[in-house]
Amino acid sequence: MQQSNVNMIFQALSCMRKRAARIAYLMAFLAVVSYAFVTLRGPRGLNVLFERQAHIHEMEKRNASLAADIERKRERIKRLESNPAEQELEIRDRLKLVRPDEKVYIIGQPSK
Repeated sequence: MQQSNVNMIFQALSCMRKRAARIAYLMAFLAVVSYAFVTLRGPRGLNVLFERQAHIHEMEKRNASLAADIERKRERIKRLESNPAEQELEIRDRLKLVRPDEKVYIIGQPSK
C-alpha cells in the first residue's frame, strides 16, 4: 500500500511538472510574441522600414533623373565644342551681344 501511495505521489508530481512546463513554455512564447509586436510597432518598427524604402526608391528615381540630365549636358558641351557657329550663337544669346552691322528690335515692355 505504501508503494502504491509513493507511485501515486510521483505520478502526481510528474503530471504537475508537465503542466508547469507547458505553462512556462506558453508564458515564454507569449513574452516573445509580445516583444516582437512591441518592437515591430515601435519607433523603429515596420512603419519606419516602409518609409525608408519609399525614400530610397524616391532617391533612386532622382539619381536616375540627375544622371540623365548630366548626360544631356555632356552632349550639349560636345556639340558646342565641335560646332563654332552654335558656340557663337550661345555666347551671343547669353551675353546679349550683337554684331556692328546688325539691328536689334525690342518688342514689349522693358523689364525693370
